[in-house]
Amino acid sequence: MGENHVPFIAVEGPIGVGKTSLSNKIAQHFYFHLLKEIVEENPFLGKFYDNIEEWSFQTEMFFLCNRYKQLEDIEKHYLEQYKPVVSDYHIFKNMIFAKRTLNQKQFNKYEQIFHILTNDMPKPNVMIYLHASLDTLLERIRMRGREIEKNIQHEYLQQLSDDYDQFMDEFEKNNPDIPVIRLDGDQLDFVKQQQDLDYILTIIEKHIQKGEVVT
Repeated sequence: MGENHVPFIAVEGPIGVGKTSLSNKIAQHFYFHLLKEIVEENPFLGKFYDNIEEWSFQTEMFFLCNRYKQLEDIEKHYLEQYKPVVSDYHIFKNMIFAKRTLNQKQFNKYEQIFHILTNDMPKPNVMIYLHASLDTLLERIRMRGREIEKNIQHEYLQQLSDDYDQFMDEFEKNNPDIPVIRLDGDQLDFVKQQQDLDYILTIIEKHIQKGEVVT
């Protein structure tokens, strides 16, 4: 993927962990542009949660094409103009979902397309990884009340959370130049507790001061 020296922070983690909420607060605090992923606009997503096997390929391809377009626009209109960005996802996540939901034949095709599209896309300067227990994820999904998420299978969500843990371990190993900030969503409530938010912002500030994110 392409080199990027403009501030670009990505927040990642499983469904319901609070990526968008945290990204919003980071954007407001550091005056970064906020990039939010397209979720509810995916016409296949409701069908996917009802029947993962039947609708997985269509769902993943829609997400891939839309996230590629978003990242392309961000690179052109912000990163190339030296305007910092914080995103509530990164396109890397597509491989996590694809490996979990696609059969081997579909995944082989998907992987080829993924690498063609993302080969020269910018990498984040810092990756923030939010993780939490299944109970916490389910409670936050319930509280936000998205209709399309009401049929998420508990087993699928737990598997996805485990996949994220494994992926982030591999990401750190394969990208030693990109720091990963790991945050425990069971212990930190950055929405309701200002001290928890201040703690997180202080960690990010230290990475900025160390030169890992150049402002």
